[in-house]
Amino acid sequence: MNVWQEKLKEIGQIIFLAAENTTGIGAPERAAIRQLKKLSTNGLEKLMKEHKLDAIVTPNADASLVLAIGGMPGISVPAGYGKMGVPFGLCFRGLRGFEPRLIEMAYAFEQHTKVRKAPMFMP
Repeated sequence: MNVWQEKLKEIGQIIFLAAENTTGIGAPERAAIRQLKKLSTNGLEKLMKEHKLDAIVTPNADASLVLAIGGMPGISVPAGYGKMGVPFGLCFRGLRGFEPRLIEMAYAFEQHTKVRKAPMFMP
């Protein structure tokens, strides 16, 4: 494996490149996607509308799959650092069309917490 391939492996790009070489998804995957969309529409979307919520906040991107398949936008922001200095974040999620409001909330959170540290790149 050359240096470039090692770097791709490190950032997970190899998985993306392998996916590009497939023929797509089959019936089981399509059924799973339909189920996830149903969960999003009949679950979180319904809950947010009933309770008039602008957003839900989840750790990092834990709910990203279900929410993205349901068409719900999201934005992640830095929230802190673990014991070993590993960053963690929060993900603000909203209904379709709520992107401007999510950006406002994420920006306000970042300005209030001031937790972000500029990354240091290794040579």
